Amino acid sequence: MPKRVSLFVTCVVDQLFPRAGMAMADVLERLGYQLDFPEAQTCCGQPAFNSGFWDQAREVAAHFLDVFEDAECIVVPSGSCTAMITHHFAGIMEADPALLARARRIESRVYEFSRFLTEVAGVEDVGARFPHTVTYHDSCHALRELKIKSGPRQLLSAVSGLTLKEMDAAEECCGFGGTFSVKFDEVSGAMARTKIESIHRTGAEYVVSIDSSCLMQLQGALSRAGSPVRALHLSEVLASR
Repeated sequence: MPKRVSLFVTCVVDQLFPRAGMAMADVLERLGYQLDFPEAQTCCGQPAFNSGFWDQAREVAAHFLDVFEDAECIVVPSGSCTAMITHHFAGIMEADPALLARARRIESRVYEFSRFLTEVAGVEDVGARFPHTVTYHDSCHALRELKIKSGPRQLLSAVSGLTLKEMDAAEECCGFGGTFSVKFDEVSGAMARTKIESIHRTGAEYVVSIDSSCLMQLQGALSRAGSPVRALHLSEVLASR
């Protein structure tokens, strides 16, 4: 089991949701891990990749390899960014054997936060207390590319005082999809509205996910609807006392 963990906090967390990153660090430190935050980190290259700019995505991804190549273990508070590194770096680097080899070597050391807790640290109860009713949103990349489904729910179920209510559209996309929400804003908005209707039917006070980009989409839709429901990253719930 690794003793030292390097944090890759992602662009969205770093710029818009720093509390999620700090909460992740708090939980990992509580479990006894030594943390490393490489200050030279930037982006995983996913925005450029999703928009078809693979040359630019490769350049950013190569920088990620430079920064994290010697890390013992890399933990990420995002399913989509984890999937980019573990599933798509190899695809954009296959024409460069040296880069491809480096990408392949790092894949097995990159973990989405909830998966690291349940499969590497081997814990479900992290000592959190959150006396509220929550529902969980399965983000697309985490569910469909990383096959993450039960882990976050196990972690939530172990939180003292927390009641988990499943929504009927838990696996449906929230409509964010990165640049999709900009290019197809009307469709994106309609998908978000369908999602928050499902959230409201649970009676939950909070909607929780492992991707801040989804939570940004959902919180925006909830706020526009005048809903009191708040969106929280899983790390923020697990860091609660």
